[in-house]
Formats: sequence, C-alpha cells, structure tokens
Amino acid sequence: MGQAGDQSLNFAQNKTLNESGSNGVDVHLFEVFKKNEYVYQGRVELVANPYHEKQLDKDGKLRKVWMFPLKIIDGKVLSIKRDLLIAKQNQAEKRARKLSEKELLKRIKNLSKKAGCRTVSGNQYERNAYVAELARKRSNGVCQLCDSSAPFKNKAGEPFLEVHHIIWLSRNGDDTIDNTVALCPNCHRRMHILDKKADKDKLLIRLEVNKQ
Repeated sequence: MGQAGDQSLNFAQNKTLNESGSNGVDVHLFEVFKKNEYVYQGRVELVANPYHEKQLDKDGKLRKVWMFPLKIIDGKVLSIKRDLLIAKQNQAEKRARKLSEKELLKRIKNLSKKAGCRTVSGNQYERNAYVAELARKRSNGVCQLCDSSAPFKNKAGEPFLEVHHIIWLSRNGDDTIDNTVALCPNCHRRMHILDKKADKDKLLIRLEVNKQ
C-alpha cells in the first residue's frame, strides 16, 4: 500500500498481509498483465518475514517499499498465457523507451540481478518439416525479403535462414509452400514487429515468380 513516499508495514493491507498468519484472513493472489484484466493465481501464504528494499515511487523518487515472500498454498505450478506475458513485457518496454539514460539508471540501480522466470502456456503450431525445407532450398541461401545472403552457416555448413509464414498461422494462415518463405533473422523479426502490408505483398509476388 502507498504509491508515493516510504511504505509502512503497519498501514492498511500491508498490516493485514503481514499478520495474515495469525489474523485468520485468507490471502488470494491476482496478477495484472493487461489493464483492467486480472488473472487469479490462487490462495497464498507468507513463507518468510517481509523485507524492505529501495524502489522509485510514482513520482520517480527513491523510497522504501515492503516485499512479501509468498507461495501458492496447494503447491501447483501455475502458468499464464504466453501472449499476456509478452503484452506485459511490450508495455514495460514502451514505457522504458520514453525515459532518458539517467532515468533508466535510477530505476535499475536497486533491482535484483537475476531475471524472473515464469511458467507459461500457449499454442505451439506443428509446422510441416517438408514445407519448411522446400522453402529454404528454393531461397538458394538468400533472404527472400532483403535479397541478402544468409548471415552465417549452421553446423552442417548450410546457409542459416528462418522459415516464415506470410499469413501467420495464428491468423489462420496455411502451412503450405504458397505461404512460406525463408528469411534472414533480421527480416524475420521485421515481419513480426512491423507487420507491413508492403513487405507481405513483396513476398507474395516473390513466391509467384518462383512458381513460374
């Protein structure tokens, strides 16, 4: 509790949570990955004494905050949807891009050195290996978007290109050679980040030319 200034362990819900081992109050954990959407993770309990660390408040000032070590009581490993975690990460990166180098340094000064780890769930498409290999062979080691040679060769000495579906499988695209191209890693990321119609049109034209 408290978005500005030092937090108190004896204030409002901080006090309730701190004494939850003896006050008879059940504690349930919800997480927010998208604004106004709450993901229920289960009933939790304190597994160690609360401790404090330094973080920036909503006004960008360094203050003391209380951290509560929790665990899910039933011991299950709960997973969240992969797209929710990605959306949360994208939002954080968007906010970070607005900050100066000085402001970024202030925010990372007191952070943990270890990255967080989450169990995620999501759909994994089973791509046809024959379609993928044919797309690579037809590219002749050249990216079908930027026309540059593959940036390096794999351990087998073959040009490294990544397979991409012009209409994404997640958008009901077909796993066929008429929808599959081989791209360098940079262009593959470009397709997924920018998602430009002009790039898609260029790749579709390239596939039509290759069929002739």
